[in-house]
Amino acid sequence: MTSPRAGSTILLVEDNEDNRTVYRVILEHYGYRVLEARDGEDGIRQAREARPDLILMDISIPIIDGWEATRTLKDDPGTAHIPIVALTAHALAADRTRALEAGCDGYLAKPVEPRKVVAEVRRWLEPAEPPA
Repeated sequence: MTSPRAGSTILLVEDNEDNRTVYRVILEHYGYRVLEARDGEDGIRQAREARPDLILMDISIPIIDGWEATRTLKDDPGTAHIPIVALTAHALAADRTRALEAGCDGYLAKPVEPRKVVAEVRRWLEPAEPPA
Protein backbone atom coordinates (compact mmCIF):
# COMPACT_ATOMS: atom_id res chain seq x y z
CA MET A 1 0.00 0.00 0.00
CA THR A 2 1.55 3.27 -1.07
CA SER A 3 1.20 6.23 1.24
CA PRO A 4 1.69 9.98 0.78
CA ARG A 5 5.12 9.84 2.40
CA ALA A 6 6.24 6.48 1.05
CA GLY A 7 9.82 6.86 0.00
CA SER A 8 10.62 8.92 3.08
CA THR A 9 13.99 8.12 4.62
CA ILE A 10 14.22 6.69 8.12
CA LEU A 11 17.47 6.38 10.03
CA LEU A 12 17.36 3.34 12.32
CA VAL A 13 19.99 3.62 15.08
CA GLU A 14 20.05 0.18 16.70
CA ASP A 15 22.95 -2.04 17.79
CA ASN A 16 20.97 -5.31 17.82
CA GLU A 17 21.22 -6.90 14.38
CA ASP A 18 17.98 -8.89 14.73
CA ASN A 19 16.03 -5.76 15.68
CA ARG A 20 17.57 -3.80 12.79
CA THR A 21 16.60 -6.53 10.35
CA VAL A 22 13.00 -6.85 11.58
CA TYR A 23 12.34 -3.10 11.62
CA ARG A 24 14.12 -2.49 8.30
CA VAL A 25 12.16 -5.22 6.51
CA ILE A 26 8.77 -4.04 7.75
CA LEU A 27 9.51 -0.37 7.05
CA GLU A 28 10.80 -1.15 3.55
CA HIS A 29 7.64 -3.22 2.98
CA TYR A 30 5.64 -0.03 3.57
CA GLY A 31 7.76 1.90 1.08
CA TYR A 32 10.23 3.66 3.36
CA ARG A 33 13.94 3.93 2.64
CA VAL A 34 15.90 2.75 5.70
CA LEU A 35 19.43 3.73 6.66
CA GLU A 36 21.08 1.83 9.50
CA ALA A 37 23.57 2.83 12.19
CA ARG A 38 24.92 0.51 14.88
CA ASP A 39 26.07 3.16 17.37
CA GLY A 40 25.37 6.75 18.35
CA GLU A 41 28.44 8.19 16.68
CA ASP A 42 27.51 6.69 13.31
CA GLY A 43 23.89 7.71 13.87
CA ILE A 44 24.88 11.35 14.35
CA ARG A 45 27.14 11.25 11.27
CA GLN A 46 24.46 9.70 9.05
CA ALA A 47 21.77 12.07 10.31
CA ARG A 48 23.96 15.07 9.45
CA GLU A 49 24.87 13.69 6.02
CA ALA A 50 21.56 12.16 4.88
CA ARG A 51 19.05 14.42 6.69
CA PRO A 52 16.46 11.62 7.12
CA ASP A 53 12.79 12.39 7.56
CA LEU A 54 12.68 10.51 10.89
CA ILE A 55 15.11 8.82 13.27
CA LEU A 56 14.32 5.70 15.31
CA MET A 57 16.85 5.87 18.17
CA ASP A 58 17.75 3.00 20.46
CA ILE A 59 18.99 4.34 23.79
CA SER A 60 21.45 1.64 24.92
CA ILE A 61 23.88 1.80 22.01
CA PRO A 62 27.69 1.84 21.90
CA ILE A 63 30.14 4.76 21.69
CA ILE A 64 27.56 7.55 22.20
CA ASP A 65 24.31 6.47 23.89
CA GLY A 66 20.92 7.41 22.48
CA TRP A 67 20.33 10.12 25.10
CA GLU A 68 23.48 12.01 24.11
CA ALA A 69 23.06 11.35 20.38
CA THR A 70 19.53 12.81 20.57
CA ARG A 71 20.72 15.89 22.48
CA THR A 72 23.52 16.40 19.95
CA LEU A 73 21.15 16.20 16.98
CA LYS A 74 18.54 18.46 18.60
CA ASP A 75 21.23 21.05 19.40
CA ASP A 76 22.40 21.11 15.76
CA PRO A 77 20.38 23.57 13.63
CA GLY A 78 20.86 21.28 10.61
CA THR A 79 19.17 18.29 12.29
CA ALA A 80 17.04 19.81 15.08
CA HIS A 81 13.87 19.59 12.95
CA ILE A 82 14.12 15.81 12.40
CA PRO A 83 11.66 13.90 14.60
CA ILE A 84 13.41 11.37 16.83
CA VAL A 85 11.49 8.45 18.30
CA ALA A 86 13.16 6.59 21.17
CA LEU A 87 12.98 2.85 20.59
CA THR A 88 14.19 1.41 23.86
CA ALA A 89 14.05 -1.27 26.53
CA HIS A 90 14.13 1.55 29.11
CA ALA A 91 10.42 1.20 29.82
CA LEU A 92 9.82 2.99 33.12
CA ALA A 93 7.85 6.23 33.32
CA ALA A 94 11.05 8.01 34.37
CA ASP A 95 12.74 6.72 31.19
CA ARG A 96 9.95 8.16 29.04
CA THR A 97 10.39 11.51 30.80
CA ARG A 98 14.16 11.34 30.32
CA ALA A 99 13.69 10.60 26.60
CA LEU A 100 11.45 13.64 26.17
CA GLU A 101 13.86 15.81 28.16
CA ALA A 102 16.72 14.65 25.90
CA GLY A 103 14.70 15.87 22.92
CA CYS A 104 12.94 12.74 21.69
CA ASP A 105 9.66 13.53 19.99
CA GLY A 106 8.18 10.07 20.55
CA TYR A 107 8.81 6.97 22.66
CA LEU A 108 8.31 3.25 22.05
CA ALA A 109 9.21 0.73 24.77
CA LYS A 110 10.73 -2.59 23.66
CA PRO A 111 9.74 -5.18 22.99
CA VAL A 112 7.55 -3.43 20.46
CA GLU A 113 5.67 -5.12 17.66
CA PRO A 114 6.83 -4.06 14.18
CA ARG A 115 3.31 -2.85 13.30
CA LYS A 116 3.45 -0.42 16.24
CA VAL A 117 6.75 0.92 14.91
CA VAL A 118 5.08 1.45 11.53
CA ALA A 119 2.13 3.18 13.21
CA GLU A 120 4.48 5.57 15.05
CA VAL A 121 6.41 6.30 11.85
CA ARG A 122 3.16 7.05 10.04
CA ARG A 123 2.05 9.31 12.90
CA TRP A 124 5.08 11.52 12.23
CA LEU A 125 5.41 11.21 8.47
CA GLU A 126 1.82 10.86 7.31
CA PRO A 127 -0.32 13.22 9.35
CA ALA A 128 -4.03 12.85 8.82
CA GLU A 129 -5.41 15.07 6.10
CA PRO A 130 -7.66 17.83 7.35
CA PRO A 131 -11.37 17.16 6.85
CA ALA A 132 -12.83 18.47 3.59
